[in-house]
Amino acid sequence: MHWLTAVDRLRATREPGVLVTLVSVRGHAPRDAGAKMVVSTRGTWGSIGGGNLEQTAVERARRMLEEGATAPEQLGVTLSEKARTEHGRQCCGGEVGILLEPLAVAPSVAVFGMGHVGHELALILSRHDLELHLVDSREEQLSRATMPWLADAVARVHVHHAALPEMVLDEVPPGTHVFVMTHDHAEDYALCDAALRCSHLGTLGLIGSAAKWSRFERRLAAAGHPPDVVARIQSPIGLPDLGGKEPARVALAVAADLLRVVSRDRRSVDVIP
Repeated sequence: MHWLTAVDRLRATREPGVLVTLVSVRGHAPRDAGAKMVVSTRGTWGSIGGGNLEQTAVERARRMLEEGATAPEQLGVTLSEKARTEHGRQCCGGEVGILLEPLAVAPSVAVFGMGHVGHELALILSRHDLELHLVDSREEQLSRATMPWLADAVARVHVHHAALPEMVLDEVPPGTHVFVMTHDHAEDYALCDAALRCSHLGTLGLIGSAAKWSRFERRLAAAGHPPDVVARIQSPIGLPDLGGKEPARVALAVAADLLRVVSRDRRSVDVIP
């Protein structure tokens, strides 16, 4: 499998990996600078030259995966009979520099309701490295004509037309951040109720006024959800300092708050010993 295909496969299956690139070669080496391979915990694709060189790189890449590394690393390897490692010798006579770049699993976000705010939010989020799920019970709201920007989205976008949108909650990956903003308050409530019964989701956000949330809060409590569980839902959503009710402005406030949370989560991973 070509290394580019491997990267795409890992992204599709939400599996972390490391892209290994031979960035410099001095003297003789089995491959020229630019050779690449991809390493995951379960396999490797491509090659930077085999032998001690490649095994050393694979071992370091897998240590990075175990450690949850997020920053690239550089590694120098001498290919000499005097430079023995635990994997043996490789006597080409050269020296190589290797760049190891973690391929992190992209954060997952699900937007339920592709109305005015939903479309604006999806447009902003599509420009980021995310797994983006767009859900609506109205098929016409999910057409390519209404979302022309899908053609050059950076995010991996999944479009779900569902008569019962809450059923999609079971399909999204663990840790998915969920935004509820449908055209129907009954649909919003069904989604909130179902989301609180899921243990695999990330943050939960509900668009609407304080009065709407007060009604939902009472109904969710009456449905048997404990107060600490109900408190998982944030409503209203978005950075409050931005203000304004225009769809594009609301979407910007919501996206900014989400990206703040995602950045915080990534930083917390960086400091884990």
